[in-house]
Amino acid sequence: MKAAIYCRVSTKKDTQETSLERQEAELLKLAEEQQFDVEAVIKDQASGFELDRPGVLTLLDLIKDGSVDAVLIQDETRIGRGNAKIALIHCILKEDIKIISQTHSGELHLSESDSMVINIVSMVEEYQRKLHNLKIKRGMRRAVENGFRPQKNLKNRGNLEGRERIEVPVEEIVRLRNNELTFAEIAATLRGFGYNISKATVHRRYKEYLDSGKET
Repeated sequence: MKAAIYCRVSTKKDTQETSLERQEAELLKLAEEQQFDVEAVIKDQASGFELDRPGVLTLLDLIKDGSVDAVLIQDETRIGRGNAKIALIHCILKEDIKIISQTHSGELHLSESDSMVINIVSMVEEYQRKLHNLKIKRGMRRAVENGFRPQKNLKNRGNLEGRERIEVPVEEIVRLRNNELTFAEIAATLRGFGYNISKATVHRRYKEYLDSGKET
């Protein structure tokens, strides 16, 4: 499995450099023990209460791109403090990424209060996804009521002059991704429309789209 190491200290003082180096060394050892291939070592010198950290943004990009399966940290305070910590842990976990803590010698153990807050946030997001899906379905229903007949353009639906049916709607994947949906959310949305598609397939097709140079 692939992992990113994340190290953080609270200030840019020279004395903090030693702490960063120690965190990196200890987490590299932990990665070896846990049999992770380290894709990146990311370091921040910033307050844990801040979200606008260069390292955090790089880490989230790696996670969104599907480049890593886990994030290795010294302890949960290295990710952040207060609301920033909760927000970042939620962002990582909802992408099905493991958080491996040196303190716990394995997956991060959240406190009861932190777990409760994250569960509440997840529940709210689930209802937001349902509302989003309902809006899409309503739009499709209105289009059909106004005369749109997508099956007329699909060869395997009877129109021999139409185009081949696209098994995976790449344009829809790109649109939903541009709306900041995760690959898991996109897969779930498309499954609701009858596409038997996994998160991994969504990520692969999106990457193929980017590699083709069609993005603007």
